[in-house]
This record gives sequence, structure tokens and C-alpha cells, in this order.
Amino acid sequence: MRSFLKQIRGVLTFAVLTINTVVWFVPLFLLAVLKLILPIAAARSVITRWLMAVAENWVAVNALALSGSGSRDWQASGIEELHRRGWYLVVANHQTSVDILVLQVAFNRRIPLLKFFIKQELIWFPLLGIGFWALDMPFMKRHSASYLAKHPQQKGKDLEATRKACEKFRDTPTSVINFVEGTRFTEEKRTARNSPYQHLLAPRPGGIAIAVSSMGEVFDALVDVTLVYPDGVPKFWDMVCGDRVSVTVDVRVRPIDAALLAGDYQNNREFRRDVHRWLTSLWQDKDARIAAIKGRVA
Repeated sequence: MRSFLKQIRGVLTFAVLTINTVVWFVPLFLLAVLKLILPIAAARSVITRWLMAVAENWVAVNALALSGSGSRDWQASGIEELHRRGWYLVVANHQTSVDILVLQVAFNRRIPLLKFFIKQELIWFPLLGIGFWALDMPFMKRHSASYLAKHPQQKGKDLEATRKACEKFRDTPTSVINFVEGTRFTEEKRTARNSPYQHLLAPRPGGIAIAVSSMGEVFDALVDVTLVYPDGVPKFWDMVCGDRVSVTVDVRVRPIDAALLAGDYQNNREFRRDVHRWLTSLWQDKDARIAAIKGRVA
């Protein structure tokens, strides 16, 4: 009976999340179409702010639904000095699809709406794909090493797409987030990739290097986020069913390293080494922080 009631709770919570998405999708889509056809830059800027407000309301209702399911035990620290009118480059480790929901709730209305780099295939995802497009989420088409070997003319196209996407964010306060590991962390991936870190995969610096070189002077700060799930990595369905999800969101606000603002990551080998060294130092500190947080709550 307890298991049955748990599944019913999951169905009801998921229904609320789905209805909430559908409700806010309508004004989001209509505003996006209006923005697309209007030729006046000032009007498009106003509509962009309205679109962000719609998305923030969607996130806020999602947070209420999860609170009602009894599944949230989320502790955030270090966000006090952030503000909604800033430009931020957000860097986080990545462990589960729940990460995105946690980050949205933790930062909602504290900084501008998070802009994720989205896999191009997700534009076809029902409702959400059009929502991502309406909110100017940058779509990325990543090519495998084997594909690039057969089609060398495609090399660097994904980084160029990153650069063009970032250019659109100069006119409106924006938070650009990058999961620099490139995929979710698992012990199997850590071993297979021979990661030098205990709790992280080795970072991939290309995307963040392009973001910094494209609009680094616009960013007010680097927001270094460390996500830790002391009780183990949760699954989305278990969370909506009411299982207690404990997560620590540790935020460190750092200045953007001036040495990273004027380099050519694709063509300058020495600059690439500088970016690698900077990101390695950041990741070593993050790995130690995860170990410390887990040690405190053990």
C-alpha cells in the first residue's frame, strides 16, 4: 500500500509539473512569435524581458509542486552577493538530470534566467524544445571524433556556434551556464576516461573558452557552482514520488581571469594551455570541496 501511494503521489506531482509547463508554454510561444516578426530592436528587447519573466514563473510553480511532494531538502550558500541585473558565467559539475531543476530553483529570480547549451536534437522535444528556442537557449551540434575524421570541414563549427550564441546575450542581463565535463559523472565514466579527480570528470574547456573570449568583458563574475548529493545521486521519478532529495549547492563568486579575455582558443596553442591550467586549478578546488562537503554530512 505504501508503495502504491508513493506512485500515486509521483503521478500527481508529475501531472502538476506537466500542466504547469503547458500553461506557461502558451504565452511563451506567442511572445516568441511576436519577437520573431517585430523589426524594432527596442521592442524585441522588451519582449525578451517578458519571456524571461514567464520562464521564471514556470520555475517558481515547479518549485512549489516539488515542495508539496515533500521531496526537497536543498541547501544553497554563497548566492547572497548575486543580483538579477548582472551578467554571469556559471560553471557547474554535472551528475544527473535533476541538476538542471536544482539550479533553476536555487537561482530563480536571484540572477537572470539560466541559459543552457542544448543539444540540437532536443529542439524536437515536445513543448520544451520550442520553449528552449523561445528563450534563446543556444543549440549545439556536437560531432564525434570519428565523424570529424571523415568530415574535417566540420571541425570548429560547434565552437563557432557557441560564439554566435553568446553574442546574442550582450544586450540583456544573462546567465550562461556550462557543464564543462560534457556529460554526467559516473564512476564508470571516471574510470574509462582515467579522470585525475575523485568526484569529477576531466573538464572540457573549449566551450567556456569561447564564451569568455566572446563576451568575457561583459560578464560581471564567474559563478562557480558545486553540486553535492550526500545521500546519493537521485532519479527524477523518485523525487516526484516524494523521496527525500538532499542536495548542497555551494556557490563561489570569482572574478573572470583577465588573461582569458583576449586569446584565440582554436589557433593559439599557448592560450589553450593557459585555459587548461586555469580550469584544472578550478576543478582541483571543486574536487576537494566535494570531498569536504561529503565528509561533513557523513
